[in-house]
Amino acid sequence: MITIRENVITVSEYLDIRNQVNWKELLPNQAEKALANSLYTVGAYEDDQLIGMGRIVGDGAVICYVQDLIVIPKYQHRQVGSLLLSTLIEYVEQLRMEHSEMMLCLMCAKGREPFYMKHGFVARPNEALGPGMIQYLKEKEYIE
Repeated sequence: MITIRENVITVSEYLDIRNQVNWKELLPNQAEKALANSLYTVGAYEDDQLIGMGRIVGDGAVICYVQDLIVIPKYQHRQVGSLLLSTLIEYVEQLRMEHSEMMLCLMCAKGREPFYMKHGFVARPNEALGPGMIQYLKEKEYIE
């Protein structure tokens, strides 16, 4: 049976689940800070094994982001991702101030757009919105 647990994902679980889906490796202190600075984390567990997770980052008033929605390959296409995403959306809806609008954004992997669209997200660019953009900041290599 799959259970949902809030705000309990450990650094080792986070690093392990990222590794299981071949995401970029993080330093342990990066993972620790990322989890600590998240507004909300949610994990899907089978027994005591983390099989999927997601987290919300943002300011909690105007904009939030779905971050790190991960389901390990063995459990993909079994509604675990939908369960996690629905839980994240419900959390952000609870943050939304009365008579206000909250932006809930994300960047998804190429080809995953249909999954998010069926949960109410809109692909960019479109007539009203430009494309999302990214910049990776890292140490410049020393050149003699």
